[in-house]
Amino acid sequence: MKNIKPFSKLLNNLKAVPLAFVLLISINACGDKEYLNPSAASEQQVVSDVNGLITLCNGLQYRFTVGRSSPSYTMPTTAGLMTRELTVLNAGNTDEEFLRQGAANVQGPNAVLSQLWAQSNLVKANADLILRNADRATDLATRSGIVGYASIFRALALGNLATFWEKAPIAVGENAVFSTREEVLQEAVRQLETAAAGSVPSALFISRIVPGIDVPNTIQALIARYSLMLGDYDKAIAAADKVDLTKRSVFNFDDLSRNAMYDISFSNRNVTEPINTSFGLPEDLKPDAADKRIASFFNTTAGTNLGRASFYNANNTGIPVYRPGEVILIKAEAQARKNSVAAAITELNKVLTKTTDVVGIGAGLSAYSGATTQASVLTEIYKQRCIELFLTGLKLDDSRRFGRPESERTRTFLPYPQNERDNNKSTPVDPVN
Repeated sequence: MKNIKPFSKLLNNLKAVPLAFVLLISINACGDKEYLNPSAASEQQVVSDVNGLITLCNGLQYRFTVGRSSPSYTMPTTAGLMTRELTVLNAGNTDEEFLRQGAANVQGPNAVLSQLWAQSNLVKANADLILRNADRATDLATRSGIVGYASIFRALALGNLATFWEKAPIAVGENAVFSTREEVLQEAVRQLETAAAGSVPSALFISRIVPGIDVPNTIQALIARYSLMLGDYDKAIAAADKVDLTKRSVFNFDDLSRNAMYDISFSNRNVTEPINTSFGLPEDLKPDAADKRIASFFNTTAGTNLGRASFYNANNTGIPVYRPGEVILIKAEAQARKNSVAAAITELNKVLTKTTDVVGIGAGLSAYSGATTQASVLTEIYKQRCIELFLTGLKLDDSRRFGRPESERTRTFLPYPQNERDNNKSTPVDPVN
Protein backbone atom coordinates (compact mmCIF):
# COMPACT_ATOMS: atom_id res chain seq x y z
CA MET A 1 0.00 0.00 0.00
CA LYS A 2 1.11 3.57 -0.58
CA ASN A 3 1.85 5.64 2.48
CA ILE A 4 -1.14 7.52 3.83
CA LYS A 5 -1.61 10.01 6.61
CA PRO A 6 -2.58 7.88 9.63
CA PHE A 7 -6.29 7.80 10.36
CA SER A 8 -5.85 8.87 13.97
CA LYS A 9 -3.42 11.67 13.11
CA LEU A 10 -5.70 13.04 10.41
CA LEU A 11 -8.62 13.16 12.83
CA ASN A 12 -6.57 14.82 15.54
CA ASN A 13 -5.24 17.44 13.15
CA LEU A 14 -8.66 18.57 11.95
CA LYS A 15 -9.39 22.13 13.04
CA ALA A 16 -12.88 21.29 14.21
CA VAL A 17 -14.79 20.07 17.22
CA PRO A 18 -13.42 17.49 19.67
CA LEU A 19 -13.32 13.99 18.26
CA ALA A 20 -14.76 12.90 21.61
CA PHE A 21 -18.10 14.25 20.47
CA VAL A 22 -18.00 12.25 17.27
CA LEU A 23 -17.21 9.01 19.07
CA LEU A 24 -19.29 9.40 22.22
CA ILE A 25 -22.57 10.75 20.87
CA SER A 26 -24.97 7.81 21.16
CA ILE A 27 -28.49 7.92 19.84
CA ASN A 28 -30.84 5.11 20.82
CA ALA A 29 -32.01 3.47 17.60
CA CYS A 30 -35.62 3.63 18.69
CA GLY A 31 -35.69 6.19 21.47
CA ASP A 32 -35.23 9.93 21.44
CA LYS A 33 -32.59 10.02 24.18
CA GLU A 34 -29.20 11.46 23.37
CA TYR A 35 -26.11 10.81 25.48
CA LEU A 36 -23.47 13.53 25.17
CA ASN A 37 -20.00 14.00 26.55
CA PRO A 38 -20.39 17.05 28.83
CA SER A 39 -16.86 18.24 28.00
CA ALA A 40 -17.49 18.17 24.24
CA ALA A 41 -19.29 20.50 21.88
CA SER A 42 -23.06 20.56 21.56
CA GLU A 43 -24.75 19.15 18.47
CA GLN A 44 -25.51 22.67 17.26
CA GLN A 45 -21.85 23.65 17.51
CA VAL A 46 -20.73 20.56 15.62
CA VAL A 47 -22.99 21.03 12.62
CA SER A 48 -22.64 24.80 12.39
CA ASP A 49 -19.79 24.81 9.86
CA VAL A 50 -17.89 22.76 7.32
CA ASN A 51 -15.17 21.69 9.76
CA GLY A 52 -17.69 20.16 12.14
CA LEU A 53 -19.55 18.37 9.36
CA ILE A 54 -16.36 16.87 7.94
CA THR A 55 -15.26 15.79 11.42
CA LEU A 56 -18.60 14.01 11.81
CA CYS A 57 -18.04 12.36 8.42
CA ASN A 58 -14.70 11.03 9.66
CA GLY A 59 -16.47 9.83 12.78
CA LEU A 60 -18.81 7.74 10.64
CA GLN A 61 -15.90 5.75 9.27
CA TYR A 62 -14.33 5.35 12.71
CA ARG A 63 -17.55 4.00 14.21
CA PHE A 64 -18.17 1.72 11.22
CA THR A 65 -14.67 0.23 10.98
CA VAL A 66 -12.74 0.34 14.27
CA GLY A 67 -13.09 -2.01 17.24
CA ARG A 68 -14.90 -5.17 18.26
CA SER A 69 -18.29 -3.43 18.29
CA SER A 70 -17.89 -2.06 14.76
CA PRO A 71 -19.74 -3.51 11.75
CA SER A 72 -16.32 -4.18 10.22
CA TYR A 73 -15.96 -6.93 12.84
CA THR A 74 -19.55 -7.92 13.60
CA MET A 75 -20.83 -8.14 10.01
CA PRO A 76 -18.22 -10.54 8.50
CA THR A 77 -18.05 -12.46 11.78
CA THR A 78 -21.81 -12.93 12.05
CA ALA A 79 -22.28 -13.83 8.40
CA GLY A 80 -19.12 -15.93 8.39
CA LEU A 81 -20.26 -18.03 11.34
CA MET A 82 -23.83 -18.35 10.08
CA THR A 83 -22.78 -19.46 6.58
CA ARG A 84 -19.87 -21.70 7.62
CA GLU A 85 -17.05 -19.49 6.37
CA LEU A 86 -15.70 -19.30 9.93
CA THR A 87 -15.45 -21.51 12.96
CA VAL A 88 -14.88 -20.62 16.64
CA LEU A 89 -11.51 -21.54 18.09
CA ASN A 90 -12.27 -20.89 21.75
CA ALA A 91 -15.75 -21.72 23.03
CA GLY A 92 -15.17 -19.08 25.71
CA ASN A 93 -16.17 -16.62 23.00
CA THR A 94 -19.74 -17.57 23.84
CA ASP A 95 -21.65 -15.18 21.59
CA GLU A 96 -19.60 -16.12 18.54
CA GLU A 97 -20.03 -19.80 19.42
CA PHE A 98 -23.81 -19.44 19.61
CA LEU A 99 -23.82 -17.86 16.13
CA ARG A 100 -21.81 -20.83 14.87
CA GLN A 101 -24.32 -23.24 16.42
CA GLY A 102 -27.24 -21.18 15.13
CA ALA A 103 -30.97 -21.90 15.40
CA ALA A 104 -32.37 -21.40 18.93
CA ASN A 105 -28.88 -20.88 20.35
CA VAL A 106 -28.94 -17.35 18.92
CA GLN A 107 -30.97 -15.13 21.26
CA GLY A 108 -31.62 -11.40 21.60
CA PRO A 109 -28.98 -10.77 24.32
CA ASN A 110 -26.18 -12.03 22.01
CA ALA A 111 -23.53 -9.29 22.15
CA VAL A 112 -22.28 -9.69 18.57
CA LEU A 113 -25.70 -9.31 16.97
CA SER A 114 -26.62 -6.55 19.46
CA GLN A 115 -23.55 -4.53 18.51
CA LEU A 116 -24.15 -5.08 14.79
CA TRP A 117 -27.67 -3.70 15.26
CA ALA A 118 -26.70 -0.85 17.59
CA GLN A 119 -23.66 0.40 15.69
CA SER A 120 -25.42 0.21 12.32
CA ASN A 121 -28.28 2.26 13.77
CA LEU A 122 -25.83 4.74 15.32
CA VAL A 123 -24.01 5.16 12.01
CA LYS A 124 -27.36 5.73 10.31
CA ALA A 125 -28.46 8.26 12.95
CA ASN A 126 -25.20 10.20 12.77
CA ALA A 127 -25.34 10.19 8.96
CA ASP A 128 -28.87 11.58 9.23
CA LEU A 129 -27.52 14.38 11.43
CA ILE A 130 -24.93 15.27 8.80
CA LEU A 131 -27.40 15.14 5.93
CA ARG A 132 -29.92 17.35 7.76
CA ASN A 133 -27.26 20.01 8.13
CA ALA A 134 -25.29 19.60 4.89
CA ASP A 135 -26.60 22.94 3.58
CA ARG A 136 -24.34 24.64 6.15
CA ALA A 137 -21.57 23.94 3.64
CA THR A 138 -22.08 26.80 1.18
CA ASP A 139 -19.59 25.55 -1.42
CA LEU A 140 -21.50 23.21 -3.74
CA ALA A 141 -18.63 20.74 -4.33
CA THR A 142 -17.79 20.56 -0.61
CA ARG A 143 -21.46 20.00 0.22
CA SER A 144 -21.57 17.30 -2.46
CA GLY A 145 -18.63 15.52 -0.82
CA ILE A 146 -20.28 15.68 2.59
CA VAL A 147 -23.61 14.40 1.23
CA GLY A 148 -21.94 11.66 -0.78
CA TYR A 149 -19.81 10.45 2.11
CA ALA A 150 -22.65 10.47 4.64
CA SER A 151 -24.94 8.78 2.12
CA ILE A 152 -22.45 5.94 1.65
CA PHE A 153 -22.37 5.17 5.36
CA ARG A 154 -26.12 5.61 5.77
CA ALA A 155 -26.64 3.13 2.93
CA LEU A 156 -24.09 0.67 4.35
CA ALA A 157 -25.83 0.81 7.73
CA LEU A 158 -29.25 0.24 6.16
CA GLY A 159 -27.79 -2.58 4.07
CA ASN A 160 -26.43 -4.27 7.20
CA LEU A 161 -29.85 -4.18 8.86
CA ALA A 162 -31.58 -5.53 5.74
CA THR A 163 -29.03 -8.32 5.39
CA PHE A 164 -29.51 -9.77 8.86
CA TRP A 165 -33.04 -8.83 9.94
CA GLU A 166 -36.47 -9.20 8.38
CA LYS A 167 -37.45 -5.69 9.46
CA ALA A 168 -35.72 -2.57 10.83
CA PRO A 169 -36.54 1.07 11.62
CA ILE A 170 -35.55 3.62 8.99
CA ALA A 171 -36.23 6.71 11.10
CA VAL A 172 -35.03 7.40 14.64
CA GLY A 173 -37.79 8.03 17.17
CA GLU A 174 -39.54 6.75 20.25
CA ASN A 175 -41.08 3.35 19.45
CA ALA A 176 -39.87 3.74 15.88
CA VAL A 177 -41.90 1.88 13.29
CA PHE A 178 -40.21 -1.10 11.66
CA SER A 179 -40.07 -1.29 7.86
CA THR A 180 -39.64 -4.42 5.78
CA ARG A 181 -36.13 -5.25 4.63
CA GLU A 182 -37.22 -4.45 1.06
CA GLU A 183 -38.28 -0.96 2.19
CA VAL A 184 -34.98 -0.54 4.04
CA LEU A 185 -33.02 -1.45 0.90
CA GLN A 186 -35.17 0.86 -1.20
CA GLU A 187 -34.31 3.69 1.19
CA ALA A 188 -30.60 2.88 0.84
CA VAL A 189 -30.86 3.04 -2.95
CA ARG A 190 -32.90 6.27 -2.81
CA GLN A 191 -30.28 7.89 -0.60
CA LEU A 192 -27.45 6.84 -2.90
CA GLU A 193 -29.26 8.04 -6.02
CA THR A 194 -29.79 11.43 -4.38
CA ALA A 195 -26.07 11.63 -3.62
CA ALA A 196 -25.14 10.49 -7.14
CA ALA A 197 -26.81 13.59 -8.56
CA GLY A 198 -24.21 15.81 -6.88
CA SER A 199 -20.92 17.07 -8.22
CA VAL A 200 -17.40 15.72 -7.68
CA PRO A 201 -16.22 16.38 -4.06
CA SER A 202 -14.11 19.52 -3.65
CA ALA A 203 -10.38 19.60 -2.98
CA LEU A 204 -11.17 21.00 0.47
CA PHE A 205 -13.34 18.01 1.34
CA ILE A 206 -10.81 15.50 -0.03
CA SER A 207 -7.96 17.10 1.93
CA ARG A 208 -9.81 16.83 5.24
CA ILE A 209 -11.47 13.43 4.97
CA VAL A 210 -9.78 10.17 5.88
CA PRO A 211 -8.30 9.05 2.54
CA GLY A 212 -9.31 5.88 0.76
CA ILE A 213 -12.98 6.02 -0.23
CA ASP A 214 -13.72 6.91 -3.86
CA VAL A 215 -17.10 8.59 -3.34
CA PRO A 216 -18.55 8.59 -6.90
CA ASN A 217 -17.58 4.99 -7.69
CA THR A 218 -18.64 3.70 -4.27
CA ILE A 219 -22.08 5.26 -4.65
CA GLN A 220 -22.64 3.44 -7.93
CA ALA A 221 -21.25 0.14 -6.62
CA LEU A 222 -23.63 0.24 -3.65
CA ILE A 223 -26.60 1.16 -5.85
CA ALA A 224 -25.74 -1.94 -7.89
CA ARG A 225 -25.37 -4.11 -4.75
CA TYR A 226 -28.65 -3.16 -3.14
CA SER A 227 -30.59 -3.08 -6.42
CA LEU A 228 -29.50 -6.66 -7.02
CA MET A 229 -30.68 -7.64 -3.54
CA LEU A 230 -34.03 -6.02 -4.38
CA GLY A 231 -34.32 -7.85 -7.69
CA ASP A 232 -34.11 -4.64 -9.75
CA TYR A 233 -31.76 -6.13 -12.31
CA ASP A 234 -31.80 -3.34 -14.89
CA LYS A 235 -30.88 -0.75 -12.26
CA ALA A 236 -28.17 -3.05 -10.89
CA ILE A 237 -26.59 -3.42 -14.34
CA ALA A 238 -26.83 0.30 -15.11
CA ALA A 239 -25.13 1.27 -11.85
CA ALA A 240 -22.46 -1.42 -12.15
CA ASP A 241 -21.62 -0.15 -15.65
CA LYS A 242 -20.81 3.26 -14.13
CA VAL A 243 -18.18 1.90 -11.73
CA ASP A 244 -14.59 2.47 -12.85
CA LEU A 245 -12.94 -0.84 -11.97
CA THR A 246 -9.47 0.66 -12.26
CA LYS A 247 -10.12 2.76 -9.14
CA ARG A 248 -9.76 1.53 -5.53
CA SER A 249 -12.13 2.42 -2.72
CA VAL A 250 -10.94 1.26 0.70
CA PHE A 251 -11.31 1.75 4.43
CA ASN A 252 -7.82 2.67 5.58
CA PHE A 253 -6.32 1.94 9.01
CA ASP A 254 -3.19 2.56 11.04
CA ASP A 255 -1.66 1.11 14.22
CA LEU A 256 -4.02 3.13 16.42
CA SER A 257 -7.19 2.80 14.36
CA ARG A 258 -6.78 -0.86 13.54
CA ASN A 259 -8.22 -3.27 11.01
CA ALA A 260 -10.81 -4.93 13.27
CA MET A 261 -10.84 -8.45 11.80
CA TYR A 262 -7.06 -8.66 11.97
CA ASP A 263 -6.80 -7.05 15.40
CA ILE A 264 -9.48 -9.16 17.07
CA SER A 265 -9.52 -12.47 15.20
CA PHE A 266 -6.69 -13.14 12.80
CA SER A 267 -3.66 -11.72 14.62
CA ASN A 268 -4.03 -14.64 17.03
CA ARG A 269 -5.77 -18.03 17.23
CA ASN A 270 -8.29 -17.44 19.96
CA VAL A 271 -11.55 -16.15 18.47
CA THR A 272 -12.44 -17.28 14.93
CA GLU A 273 -10.68 -18.75 11.93
CA PRO A 274 -11.79 -19.82 8.42
CA ILE A 275 -13.33 -23.28 8.71
CA ASN A 276 -11.23 -24.59 5.79
CA THR A 277 -9.51 -23.43 2.61
CA SER A 278 -12.63 -24.18 0.55
CA PHE A 279 -14.39 -20.95 1.57
CA GLY A 280 -16.91 -23.02 3.53
CA LEU A 281 -18.43 -24.29 0.29
CA PRO A 282 -20.12 -27.70 0.10
CA GLU A 283 -18.33 -30.59 -1.58
CA ASP A 284 -19.99 -30.14 -4.97
CA LEU A 285 -18.96 -26.45 -5.15
CA LYS A 286 -15.41 -26.64 -3.84
CA PRO A 287 -12.95 -24.34 -5.65
CA ASP A 288 -10.60 -25.56 -8.35
CA ALA A 289 -7.24 -26.45 -6.80
CA ALA A 290 -5.57 -24.10 -9.31
CA ASP A 291 -7.63 -21.11 -8.14
CA LYS A 292 -5.14 -18.38 -7.17
CA ARG A 293 -7.62 -16.90 -4.70
CA ILE A 294 -6.97 -19.79 -2.31
CA ALA A 295 -3.42 -18.58 -1.70
CA SER A 296 -4.66 -14.99 -1.59
CA PHE A 297 -7.29 -15.47 1.10
CA PHE A 298 -5.62 -18.10 3.32
CA ASN A 299 -2.37 -18.27 5.24
CA THR A 300 -1.49 -21.94 5.59
CA THR A 301 1.73 -21.39 7.57
CA ALA A 302 1.70 -23.82 10.49
CA GLY A 303 0.46 -22.27 13.72
CA THR A 304 -0.95 -19.20 11.98
CA ASN A 305 -4.62 -18.30 11.72
CA LEU A 306 -5.86 -19.23 8.23
CA GLY A 307 -7.53 -15.83 7.94
CA ARG A 308 -4.28 -13.92 8.36
CA ALA A 309 -4.03 -13.07 4.67
CA SER A 310 -5.35 -10.74 1.95
CA PHE A 311 -7.08 -7.81 3.67
CA TYR A 312 -6.57 -9.15 7.19
CA ASN A 313 -2.81 -9.53 7.56
CA ALA A 314 -1.82 -6.42 9.54
CA ASN A 315 -3.28 -3.67 11.70
CA ASN A 316 -2.94 -1.14 8.90
CA THR A 317 -4.16 -3.19 5.95
CA GLY A 318 -6.99 -1.49 4.09
CA ILE A 319 -10.28 -3.25 3.39
CA PRO A 320 -12.10 -2.57 0.10
CA VAL A 321 -15.50 -0.96 0.49
CA TYR A 322 -16.44 -3.10 -2.51
CA ARG A 323 -14.37 -5.47 -4.60
CA PRO A 324 -14.18 -5.13 -8.39
CA GLY A 325 -15.20 -8.78 -8.74
CA GLU A 326 -18.44 -8.02 -6.92
CA VAL A 327 -19.37 -5.40 -9.50
CA ILE A 328 -18.69 -7.83 -12.35
CA LEU A 329 -20.63 -10.64 -10.65
CA ILE A 330 -23.56 -8.30 -10.03
CA LYS A 331 -23.81 -7.87 -13.80
CA ALA A 332 -23.40 -11.61 -14.34
CA GLU A 333 -26.17 -12.49 -11.89
CA ALA A 334 -28.53 -9.77 -13.10
CA GLN A 335 -28.11 -10.92 -16.69
CA ALA A 336 -28.63 -14.55 -15.72
CA ARG A 337 -31.82 -13.74 -13.80
CA LYS A 338 -33.06 -11.86 -16.88
CA ASN A 339 -32.33 -15.13 -18.74
CA SER A 340 -29.63 -13.45 -20.83
CA VAL A 341 -27.38 -16.43 -20.24
CA ALA A 342 -24.75 -15.64 -22.88
CA ALA A 343 -24.28 -12.13 -21.46
CA ALA A 344 -24.05 -13.61 -17.96
CA ILE A 345 -21.31 -16.02 -19.03
CA THR A 346 -19.36 -13.17 -20.62
CA GLU A 347 -19.30 -11.36 -17.28
CA LEU A 348 -18.64 -14.56 -15.31
CA ASN A 349 -15.57 -15.26 -17.45
CA LYS A 350 -14.12 -11.85 -16.55
CA VAL A 351 -13.89 -13.07 -12.95
CA LEU A 352 -12.75 -16.60 -13.72
CA THR A 353 -9.93 -15.57 -16.05
CA LYS A 354 -8.61 -12.39 -14.42
CA THR A 355 -5.19 -12.86 -12.86
CA THR A 356 -5.49 -9.79 -10.65
CA ASP A 357 -7.41 -6.56 -10.23
CA VAL A 358 -6.94 -3.19 -8.56
CA VAL A 359 -7.27 -4.75 -5.06
CA GLY A 360 -5.08 -7.77 -5.91
CA ILE A 361 -7.69 -10.53 -6.38
CA GLY A 362 -7.41 -12.92 -9.33
CA ALA A 363 -8.51 -16.50 -10.02
CA GLY A 364 -6.39 -17.24 -13.09
CA LEU A 365 -8.76 -20.01 -14.24
CA SER A 366 -10.10 -21.11 -17.60
CA ALA A 367 -13.35 -19.74 -18.95
CA TYR A 368 -16.64 -21.31 -17.91
CA SER A 369 -17.29 -24.62 -19.69
CA GLY A 370 -20.35 -25.91 -17.84
CA ALA A 371 -23.92 -26.22 -18.98
CA THR A 372 -25.39 -23.06 -20.49
CA THR A 373 -28.71 -23.30 -18.69
CA GLN A 374 -29.85 -20.47 -16.45
CA ALA A 375 -29.78 -22.70 -13.36
CA SER A 376 -26.24 -23.97 -14.00
CA VAL A 377 -24.85 -20.51 -14.67
CA LEU A 378 -26.51 -19.11 -11.55
CA THR A 379 -24.97 -21.89 -9.47
CA GLU A 380 -21.53 -21.04 -10.83
CA ILE A 381 -22.13 -17.35 -10.11
CA TYR A 382 -23.04 -18.22 -6.51
CA LYS A 383 -19.86 -20.25 -6.17
CA GLN A 384 -17.74 -17.41 -7.54
CA ARG A 385 -19.42 -14.88 -5.26
CA CYS A 386 -18.60 -17.08 -2.25
CA ILE A 387 -14.94 -17.16 -3.29
CA GLU A 388 -14.47 -13.64 -4.66
CA LEU A 389 -16.40 -11.99 -1.81
CA PHE A 390 -15.07 -14.12 1.03
CA LEU A 391 -15.57 -12.49 4.44
CA THR A 392 -17.45 -9.45 3.13
CA GLY A 393 -20.58 -10.39 5.10
CA LEU A 394 -22.58 -10.75 1.88
CA LYS A 395 -22.84 -14.53 1.85
CA LEU A 396 -25.93 -14.72 4.09
CA ASP A 397 -28.05 -12.73 1.65
CA ASP A 398 -26.52 -14.70 -1.22
CA SER A 399 -27.48 -17.97 0.46
CA ARG A 400 -31.09 -16.86 0.75
CA ARG A 401 -31.27 -15.22 -2.68
CA PHE A 402 -29.89 -18.25 -4.50
CA GLY A 403 -32.21 -20.59 -2.61
CA ARG A 404 -29.40 -22.59 -1.07
CA PRO A 405 -30.34 -25.40 1.37
CA GLU A 406 -30.93 -24.25 4.94
CA SER A 407 -28.30 -26.79 6.01
CA GLU A 408 -25.68 -24.43 4.53
CA ARG A 409 -26.48 -21.72 7.09
CA THR A 410 -27.13 -21.84 10.81
CA ARG A 411 -29.92 -19.24 10.67
CA THR A 412 -31.80 -17.43 7.92
CA PHE A 413 -32.47 -14.18 9.85
CA LEU A 414 -31.42 -12.96 13.27
CA PRO A 415 -33.67 -12.34 16.28
CA TYR A 416 -34.02 -8.72 17.39
CA PRO A 417 -31.64 -7.52 20.13
CA GLN A 418 -33.05 -7.70 23.64
CA ASN A 419 -32.19 -4.06 24.26
CA GLU A 420 -34.32 -3.08 21.27
CA ARG A 421 -37.22 -5.17 22.49
CA ASP A 422 -36.96 -3.66 25.97
CA ASN A 423 -37.04 -0.09 24.64
CA ASN A 424 -39.29 -0.26 21.58
CA LYS A 425 -42.84 -1.54 21.76
CA SER A 426 -42.89 -1.80 17.95
CA THR A 427 -40.26 -4.55 17.85
CA PRO A 428 -41.63 -7.48 15.78
CA VAL A 429 -41.81 -11.10 16.83
CA ASP A 430 -38.50 -12.89 16.31
CA PRO A 431 -38.18 -15.14 13.25
CA VAL A 432 -38.19 -18.85 14.00
CA ASN A 433 -34.90 -19.34 12.15
